Amino acid sequence: MKLSRLHRLLRHRWLDASDARHAIPPDLVERLQQRVAASERRHTGEVRIYVEGSLPLSYLWRHLRDGLPIEQIVRERAVMMFAKLRMWDTAQRNGVLIYLLLAEHAIELVADRGLAARVPPAQWQGMVGRLGQRLADGAFEDGLTQALEEVSAALVEHFPEPLGPDGQPLAPKRNELPDAPVLG
Repeated sequence: MKLSRLHRLLRHRWLDASDARHAIPPDLVERLQQRVAASERRHTGEVRIYVEGSLPLSYLWRHLRDGLPIEQIVRERAVMMFAKLRMWDTAQRNGVLIYLLLAEHAIELVADRGLAARVPPAQWQGMVGRLGQRLADGAFEDGLTQALEEVSAALVEHFPEPLGPDGQPLAPKRNELPDAPVLG
């Protein structure tokens, strides 16, 4: 086994859910939850944040055994978490998952087909790049807040909250998914 693969395996076995809780403490979870709720009042989409310490062994095994690029494995994990969090179930197919994997310092944005069809891949990659910069500096709150703001801007542009002539929402928006970040 190459030294880099052994290093990756050890890093993933070392980090766990407690590292996610350390990176995103309870007071930050609360602030992010409030920011997600505030964001969702401006559009009809649903946004979730998922922070994971490391990949499950089954994902690492596929990387090590089959030689799949780690970026592909991380993307597959983010898409799986999108499904597990039931983000496919939103009425307008406009949910977005902001996924952060601490062991790889990897970020993925997974958008449901309603929004993905309207936002070009280069725009998503730009968001990921900017978030990656903030996270590399250890600025988890700033990075996640910036990512949330950029995702929110895309949702407001393509799926704004319908307003009446008085500027008030036409009907109260039903919150389809929880707003609290998930730490795994």
